[in-house]
Amino acid sequence: MRPRIRFGARSINADPTVANSLRDTIARMTVSARARHDALGLSLDDVKSMYRKMLETRMVSERILQLNRMGRTPFGAGTDGHEAAQVGAAWNIRRGKDWTVPYYRDMGVAFVLGMSPLEEFRMVLAKATDTHSAGRQILNQFSSPKDRIVTRSVCVGTEYPHAVGLALAIRNLKEENIVFAFGGDASTSPGDFHEAINFAAIYKLPVVFVIENNLLAISTRFEQQMAVPNVADKAAGYGARGFIADGMDVLDSFDKTRQAVEHTRSGAGPTLVELKCYRYQPHTSDDDDSRYRTKDEVRGWMAKDPLEHARKYLGEQGVQAEELQAMRKALDTKIEAAIAQAESEPDPRPEDAMKHVYAEEAPRPDGTRS
Repeated sequence: MRPRIRFGARSINADPTVANSLRDTIARMTVSARARHDALGLSLDDVKSMYRKMLETRMVSERILQLNRMGRTPFGAGTDGHEAAQVGAAWNIRRGKDWTVPYYRDMGVAFVLGMSPLEEFRMVLAKATDTHSAGRQILNQFSSPKDRIVTRSVCVGTEYPHAVGLALAIRNLKEENIVFAFGGDASTSPGDFHEAINFAAIYKLPVVFVIENNLLAISTRFEQQMAVPNVADKAAGYGARGFIADGMDVLDSFDKTRQAVEHTRSGAGPTLVELKCYRYQPHTSDDDDSRYRTKDEVRGWMAKDPLEHARKYLGEQGVQAEELQAMRKALDTKIEAAIAQAESEPDPRPEDAMKHVYAEEAPRPDGTRS
């Protein structure tokens, strides 16, 4: 007797082979119809929170460059275009447990880990109240012991040996945490990167190298930096796993980093995640990007705007435009209040120039301060 296949209120007789094929097709359709975030173990509230962090990052970045053009701050570096890569990857970090060594464009990472716009503007305006460096460092040199964010130098690539040293300590202490080391594509060219990932791979250390490939090393294009088509291709040369994500898509950035994290947490050694994105703004406020790229190229990438991509996805999941507009309005109020607060706070004092630089309690031989 032929099995019957039911479609709504109707059923039909079908050959067993056809019936099984139809059941398989329906099952595949059911799985594919699941929301992407559900398949990744995320709730819709998670995705809304991710979008909020992306939007916060974009709005703060825009205000930093506006303040620079208004003469209210001497320097700025935009994050525009990196938001999905940074937030998606950072969503895998266990705050207060895993260690993070970010790079100077990682404002979205810092926001996910708990930094506020007020802290960012204290850095931008070099205020004495800046908790990251007391107004001494160039902006975005993040540092937070409680959140396990390790401070760094603005020198490109120097963060990688530090991250691997942390990973070695974690292994020796038999802890279950891992280290996230962030950088741009250009940071994989200096020898620091080679030495770090080579050492990590030999000793199977728990470190994930997260590379935000925006195709530009300031003004040097990707194809002039390396002969391989992907940064992730370098991983195989060290016996490490490499993953490639669409860095303009927050969910894909989350997913590929999640896969890398699972591999590293299992004790299998380091991984490298390449997040392919694009920098919309000049390298810094002192950069003339018209010297090395065209407006048409930028417009082409703007059509892939990670914020618009995420906003559209939320709309498809039933999130109302009014809710997202209210989110933007609340962030605008918060950011403007942060700017006003930071500008009202004191600048560093000349007499404090040596504070936090030299030892203050320990005896100093021969009257020196070192």
